[in-house]
Amino acid sequence: MRTSIATVSLSGSLTEKLTAAARAGFDGVEIFENDLLASPLTPEEVRARCADLGLTIDLYQPMRDIEAVPADEFARNLRRARAKFAVMNRLGADTVLVCSSVSPLAVDDDALAAGQLARLADLARDFGVRVAYEALAWGRHVSTYDHAWRIVETAGHPALGTCLDSFHILSRGSDPKPIGDIPGEKIFFLQLADAPLPAMDVLQWSRHHRRFPGQGGFDVAGLLRHVLRAGYDGPLSLEVFNDVFRQAEAGPTAVDARRSLLVLQEEVGLGALPPPVVPTGVAFAELVTPDAEPVTSLLGALGFARTARHRGKPVELWERGEARVLVNTGPATLPHARRGSGGGTAADGTRLAAVGLESPDPAGAARRAEALLTPVLPRRRADGDAPLDAVSAPDGTELFLCATNRPQLPDWRADFTDLPGIAAARDGVRIDHLSLTQPWHHFDEAVLFHRAVLGLDAQESVDVADPYGLLRSRAVSTADGAVRIPLTVGAAPGDDTAHARHIALGTPDVVAAARRFTEAGGRLLPIPANYYDDLAARYEFTDGELATYRELGILYDRDAHGVFRHCYTRTVGRVFFELVQRDGGYQGYGAANAPVRLAAQHTAR
Repeated sequence: MRTSIATVSLSGSLTEKLTAAARAGFDGVEIFENDLLASPLTPEEVRARCADLGLTIDLYQPMRDIEAVPADEFARNLRRARAKFAVMNRLGADTVLVCSSVSPLAVDDDALAAGQLARLADLARDFGVRVAYEALAWGRHVSTYDHAWRIVETAGHPALGTCLDSFHILSRGSDPKPIGDIPGEKIFFLQLADAPLPAMDVLQWSRHHRRFPGQGGFDVAGLLRHVLRAGYDGPLSLEVFNDVFRQAEAGPTAVDARRSLLVLQEEVGLGALPPPVVPTGVAFAELVTPDAEPVTSLLGALGFARTARHRGKPVELWERGEARVLVNTGPATLPHARRGSGGGTAADGTRLAAVGLESPDPAGAARRAEALLTPVLPRRRADGDAPLDAVSAPDGTELFLCATNRPQLPDWRADFTDLPGIAAARDGVRIDHLSLTQPWHHFDEAVLFHRAVLGLDAQESVDVADPYGLLRSRAVSTADGAVRIPLTVGAAPGDDTAHARHIALGTPDVVAAARRFTEAGGRLLPIPANYYDDLAARYEFTDGELATYRELGILYDRDAHGVFRHCYTRTVGRVFFELVQRDGGYQGYGAANAPVRLAAQHTAR
């Protein structure tokens, strides 16, 4: 189906928004009236610009407070509408959005509303325009889609139909199933948006917190199925009011928007994409650093051994158990990182820049990524280098699609020369999870990217108290936990501690691992005594157990499945490590302890 996006969903001038929509592959746009009013272009010039970009103008919006008002007020409304319809003719737009009235002058009279909307449609027809009537979730008397449809049906005018908006329908908890009984030709337009499920005023929720489909908690796909069952064949259009999107770059936001519609169409059977190839594990984490000594000292204390060196690049492989860390002393700035993405400079020090994901079909994973507007990154490759594909996550992190020790597939390890006489310990240590702090304007995009492109499952969002504000986190993972990636928005934009990323190493015995680390000269993050006093009040421990945790700075958590023990190293550059022990099927990441950890990191800087 054709796709469209409302200009209010993107940031910038009207020209910038149109360009971003076209480059992202949209077929059309909804032009928000304020964008036109603020533009130096005439309606004819906007029409020509859209034509040059290959965009249709699918909707002009909105007209407000039109219906069920006193006669003198309605006369003024018709005068205003006549002027707007003339503008639409200049734009080349043939459908106008009319929102249900919120005016204090409006009365609760469906017959009056239907009669006045029919008169508006008469005027619109003279200009070759159709009227799409939409129920606002906070409308004064009409706030549900079924009520709006009854009024349209009563009016019985061929130039009057309804506009369905997933936010207004799902935010009120309305049942979308009866949509399937509305004649498809009377659904003049469909607007799609997702949203988280907070407890707040619906108007504020709508104006500030909408998301693209797949980024919130609404069943947008379920609603779309009912709309398609009704016979709707118009565009799938995104209308997303979001404070973050309004401040972010229009181009990447438009790509994110288009990706959300591709995934939505796949979900409801409207389009076929290469199937997702779910990763089966973490092959490696790559640290980029201008000075290798601090991080290699840390890795040595953690029990890693330097086992191999890249044949042609300044990259070393460090291993312990099943965990592998690459230390890259090459350029610290990623050439593909987006502006404001945290790509960084050499002054940032050590940082987690790339992740290798074990893939059962790297080529298939790359095909899906490209189909979802994530091009495979160009890569400098010497003769004999393994042909590895990599894509860029929204924050600029390189994600390599890897095969390790599988004879039928290229092996990234073949690019490394083993160092003689060095063997890594085989003690069950593995990468348990990778915590990737996101720039504030990429968080929702990152969640959708990891779900759609990589096929990971997204858990519920969690808010954590940081000393300088709330920190938001949402984990994505495979069903078996082989890949776990908590995505986090740092609380303090200018604070390197809040923006540090970390590698969590799973170990069968965190106490023994912590002792070995400190005995090797490593420094664990000190945890305040008050934390352990609280643990003693909340849980019962065996003799000496809590004293050991207090001594080493080990934190403790429980869920319905098991127990989690974990501790943290000091931060090097923008990276730190976590030692974790999961017992009994514990599912989380110690979120209850995050405020204590964050405060301790701020203090320890």
